[in-house]
Amino acid sequence: MRKMRISYIDPVTGQTKRTSVDGPTAAAVQAKAKKVRERLDAGAPPKDAKQTVADWTKHWCATTLAVSDRADSTKELYAGLSSSHLEPAPLGAITLDKLRPSDIEALILAMRAKTKPAKAEGADPVRACADSTIRTTFIVLRSALDGAVRDGLLARNPAALVKCPTVEPQEAKYLPAGDVTALLKAAEGSRYFAVVMLIASTGLCRGEACALRWDKVDLDAGTLRVTATVNRIKGRLVFGPPKTERRRREVPLHPTVVAMLKKHRIAQKEERLAAGDQWVDTGLVFTTVLGTAVEPRNVLRTIEIAAKKAGAAGVGVHTLRHSAAVALLESGTHIKAVADILGHSSIAITGDVYGHTSDTAARTAIGALGGALGL
Repeated sequence: MRKMRISYIDPVTGQTKRTSVDGPTAAAVQAKAKKVRERLDAGAPPKDAKQTVADWTKHWCATTLAVSDRADSTKELYAGLSSSHLEPAPLGAITLDKLRPSDIEALILAMRAKTKPAKAEGADPVRACADSTIRTTFIVLRSALDGAVRDGLLARNPAALVKCPTVEPQEAKYLPAGDVTALLKAAEGSRYFAVVMLIASTGLCRGEACALRWDKVDLDAGTLRVTATVNRIKGRLVFGPPKTERRRREVPLHPTVVAMLKKHRIAQKEERLAAGDQWVDTGLVFTTVLGTAVEPRNVLRTIEIAAKKAGAAGVGVHTLRHSAAVALLESGTHIKAVADILGHSSIAITGDVYGHTSDTAARTAIGALGGALGL
């Protein structure tokens, strides 16, 4: 076995380092040495690291991801996907120098193949990994491997040679206006009725509604400003800015909602007096009996219980948001105004998510077209 040592200058530290190559013949050694020099000339490390994918993704999550300006909820999501899908074998056991695009494609196929038993007897099994989960997991892996390239552990990112998994656009589930009214009726009397009514009448997200402060509500003008959101991150409620600048927005309020909020504020002041020195002054519109932040999951439970009473199945917070959007569009509201109210980054998103109409709206549109054509 023949061996050759190669000296080079580390571009990061400026120090002289050495690496070696070996082979059964002088020609084989020369060929390997040539590849090493080509990598060094291209600014790549002489050899890819033998660190496992699991070890690297854990390190990336604890450093590069943690220090990034991504939202806390996104950081938790990415770390969770890494722990669930990237770190376990077989992918997690592969060393970086052995990782190939085909290994990443095998991960995608395995995630698509995973199934779990159906809840109802005789029903088809439910796929455990949704298209969006597979796509986001791939994005996490690609980002982590970009970090490995940056840190000199890889010459190139093998994920860059794999096509990003696609997500088929799906129209949002929504309730007709009459069903939303029935749900609100069923929610009356619950502690969180006010926040449910606000979500249903404005299309706010749960985190936006739960993070709303009184200083962002102008009851005289009938408007509110969305400037924050709240999520449960690692066991605690974390307040932060909206994910995008478009999410920072002013939303008009219906007079009935303004009246509801005025009544709610009076009730909150009474609770504050009853709590005495135990009251925590958070300035939030929706609070517990001691003034602390509302657990967003309690809002979801309120909606689920009210939906069940109203005879609607599979209804969540986003269903009310989607229902508000569809009702706005079908009432003739311009799609740009709907996008502004919801905080979408563009009307394309609004159109993709809510690109449907009810049968009644469709027939009304055809009738109007026929009238315009003199039919």
